[in-house]
Amino acid sequence: MTALQGKVALVTGGSRGMGAAIARRLAADGADVALTYARSPEKATNVVADIRGTGRRGLAIQADNRDAAAIEAAVAATVKEFGRLDILVNNAGIFSAAPIEEVTLEAYDEMMAVNTRAVFVAIKAAVPHLPEGGRIITIGSNLAERVPFAGVSLYSASKAALIGLTKGIARDLGPQRVTVNLIHPGSTDTDMNPAHSDQADAQRSLMAIPSFSTPQNVAGLVAWLASEEARFVTGTAVTMDSGTNV
Repeated sequence: MTALQGKVALVTGGSRGMGAAIARRLAADGADVALTYARSPEKATNVVADIRGTGRRGLAIQADNRDAAAIEAAVAATVKEFGRLDILVNNAGIFSAAPIEEVTLEAYDEMMAVNTRAVFVAIKAAVPHLPEGGRIITIGSNLAERVPFAGVSLYSASKAALIGLTKGIARDLGPQRVTVNLIHPGSTDTDMNPAHSDQADAQRSLMAIPSFSTPQNVAGLVAWLASEEARFVTGTAVTMDSGTNV
């Protein structure tokens, strides 16, 4: 496929799970892809090898989303290596669960730094390089819209903030025809939330279609939002959660 031929993408948190699937799919559709990783150099190297196996260029960059300077440096490194940046995918994130009375200020600061502030930082760094028709796609969570169980108030808050950020930046960048969108996955079969875990049946009980999504399902939606077909889709959140939030 060549839907993204000549494009350059940066995927944060691209060494495993949804991020790795997104990086591989964008390369399969014709893009050169840089990805960031925090602590998994071997996994990141494997993803880059897969990207290069498609005939595309790949680059792995060590960058922790807690470190704003590292995120800015990753954007700069992508542009230096490939000469441009067309697609930014904000995928990196963390999850933790605890009753509100047990949530510490330190936990709040970390969750917001990784899941919310880092998205803002990456977008700010990318905007000067994005051409007309550029794409910004962020991975949120269906827990931003509905919270069907206790203990995730902090995580839900960090993802809900992305709704307003996405809508506002879509307005800011609309005149440049840069689209800005958000994907809200639900339960997705990754090493962080496997479809065979002890909690999986409880999650399936909430779904209209009682089945976990796959990282490849999410990657397909990212690829579509990055394509020319989605050029008039902006400022929106697309939920992919097997009907958990219906």
